[in-house]
This record gives sequence, structure tokens and C-alpha cells, in this order.
Amino acid sequence: MNITKQTIRNARGFTLIEILVVVVIIGILGAIIVPQIMKRPDQARIVRVHQDLASIQSALDMYKLDNGFYPTTDQGLDALVTKPSTPPVPNNWQAYLSRKPTDPWSRPYHYLNPGEHGEVDIFTYGPTGQPGGTAGNAEIGNWMAS
Repeated sequence: MNITKQTIRNARGFTLIEILVVVVIIGILGAIIVPQIMKRPDQARIVRVHQDLASIQSALDMYKLDNGFYPTTDQGLDALVTKPSTPPVPNNWQAYLSRKPTDPWSRPYHYLNPGEHGEVDIFTYGPTGQPGGTAGNAEIGNWMAS
């Protein structure tokens, strides 16, 4: 293979300054974008909670339509997965969910009938798993607007 001076001139690489400019640009973009991306997992979990709550509420509404009442607090959300054996036993029960739902932090959702905020309350205590808390760590329930 014959290499000429023209081929060598055309095959030159990047200069040090060009590489430094690219590294600086990548660094600036990283400093701006990474903090924004790091906030997204928490926001995604909150969105999932609201979607879960809507699905659970729909299943509970179907349960009530079929049976005339919501499950009791003692029967809980398990009543949507397996037929309750404690009174009131639903006559027209069917599986309303394939499994008992858990929140994005792998804890079961809480259920109250009668609820403090509505006919029934479905909620999670959020990231901490504890009642109360500060903004961002407080409970999230079906009574809240998504």
C-alpha cells in the first residue's frame, strides 16, 4: 500500500483544544442535566401511586356495584383478590385484582371504610412509610387530586 504526503495531511486527528472544548461542553451539560434527572425517580413514584390509587378505586367501585357495599376495613384490599369469608360476605364476588397492590416502596396500601376523607380511603405513607411527615414524605391518598 502506498501512503502519500497528501493522505497523511488528510488523516490528521483532533487538536488538544478541540478535545478540551468538547470535554468542557459535556461537563456543563452534565452539571445542568444530572440534577434534573436525579429528581425524576421520586416524581415517577408519586405518579405511579396516583395511577395505582385510581386502579384500586375502580376495582372497589366494581366490587360495590356487584355486591352493594365496599369491603370492610378488616377485609381490606385483600377482598379484591380473594373472596372474604367474614361478614358481610359478598354474594356476587369475583376477582377484581390479580394480586394485592403494593406502593412503589414495596409496602401494602392502606384502606379504611368508612374513610376519614371520603366513603373509602386508600393511601400510602409515602417514602418514609410512617404517618405524618413533611412535604414530599407525607401520605398520598385517593382524596388528593393527582
